Amino acid sequence: MEECRIALAKGRLLKESIPLLERAGLEMVANPNDDRRLILNSKDKNIEFVILRAADVVTYVEYGAADLGIVGKDMLMEEDSRGIYELYDLGIGKCRLSVAGLPSPQKLKYRPRVATKYCLSARRYFAQCNKQVGIIKLYGSMEMAPILGLADLIVDLVDSGKTLAANGLQEFETIKDISARLIANRTAMKIKDRTVKNLVEQITNVC
Repeated sequence: MEECRIALAKGRLLKESIPLLERAGLEMVANPNDDRRLILNSKDKNIEFVILRAADVVTYVEYGAADLGIVGKDMLMEEDSRGIYELYDLGIGKCRLSVAGLPSPQKLKYRPRVATKYCLSARRYFAQCNKQVGIIKLYGSMEMAPILGLADLIVDLVDSGKTLAANGLQEFETIKDISARLIANRTAMKIKDRTVKNLVEQITNVC
C-alpha cells in the first residue's frame, strides 16, 4: 500500500473519529487525545494522521497536504471548496447549525445583527429567507453576543441545546443538520487511486 495522509479535526469530532478508524483497522501508534504530537503514524506505518483545527482540514486536503480528511459538514459549507470530493456521510459528530437568540415577544428590527463564525452559511440562509441582516464575525463564546447587546441573533452549532439554555438563549430555526464527512483530494483520487479507494472502503464499511 502507498503511503497516505489523513487529516483529522481536533475536539469532539476527533474523539468520535478514533473508534471509527480503529474499527476500520487504522489504529494510531498513540491516542492523539493524550499525545501532544500533531502528526501520528498508524501502527502499520503506511498511514500518517495529522491533527488540525477543524477549519484547516478542508484546506490541507484541498491543496494536497493530506489525501483524505474527516471534517464536519459545517466546515464544507463554509469553505465552499472546489478542490475536494465529499465522499461519504460518516454519521458521527452529529449536531445542527441553528439560529438562536434571547427569547423575546418583540419583533426583531428590520436589519438584525447576527454574530457567527459561519458567515458564508449565515448570509446564504438569510438571503434564501429574504431577510436582510448584518453579519458580525466572531470566533467563539457566541452566546455572549446577544447577552451583551453585540448582536440580536447568533448562528452556531447546537448539540443538546444545554449551553444555549444555560445562557438564557433560545433556538429559533435549524439551518442544516450537520455530521462528519469523509473527503478526498481530487488529485490523490487519481494518482493514488487504488490506495485511496481501499482506505475509503475500509472506513465506510464500518459506518
